Amino acid sequence: MPGGRLTQQERQQIALGLADSLPYAEIARRLERPTSTITREVMRNGGPTAYRADLAHRATERRAHRRLPASSRTPHTAPQVDGRDATAVAEYEETLTTVLMASGLTKMTARVLTCLFTTDAGSLTASQLAERLKVSPASISKAIAFLESQSLVRRERDERRRDRYIVDDELFYQATIASARSNDQLVETARRGVTVLGPHTPAATRLENVARFLDFISESITRAAEQAREVLHTKPATADASTDTSPPHPDQP
Repeated sequence: MPGGRLTQQERQQIALGLADSLPYAEIARRLERPTSTITREVMRNGGPTAYRADLAHRATERRAHRRLPASSRTPHTAPQVDGRDATAVAEYEETLTTVLMASGLTKMTARVLTCLFTTDAGSLTASQLAERLKVSPASISKAIAFLESQSLVRRERDERRRDRYIVDDELFYQATIASARSNDQLVETARRGVTVLGPHTPAATRLENVARFLDFISESITRAAEQAREVLHTKPATADASTDTSPPHPDQP
């Protein structure tokens, strides 16, 4: 795959692909680029409905120009204290943020969640988040409020009486269960329509089928999440001892 920055011609091809409603993976295949590169490019420049090749290219040139003095002073990025490659970590964080944005989060909430995910402790204070992300405390507060409302982070007081925001092992389990339960109101409303429209009409049949489908999907997701819940609590030493990460069978003790 070719490396380096996207060219203006490649950005024009991305714009054409979006206009044709092509998925990111197909656009990436045609350009011989990683799918994450295309996803990040689109989400950083207005999203799939507002992406414009010329504006995206100019925005990238402006960002590169702003970074130039710093890069000229430090041509080689030093590894972090913990031995990780700082450049690789930064690129990964940008990719994860982009994927979270594609799932529906705003840029700031995605950045905050990425920061918490990639911190070994899994917790930071508001001031630590603001310092790491180089944003105002107000921006952090707004993002945290949304993440808390979605049960994506939880809050605890540390020994210095500061609020710490935490992502724990239950995060994806809770989010999956919440997603399954979000269908309940639609199921109830669809079945109410069966009564209103008459049980033997085509419209009522259609609504009943939708309700049955969503009921089945929600039940299946909930059951699978319960069976796989233990995987979220697997510790590194356990993971090294066995390559089998499949969830335990529900009948096993």
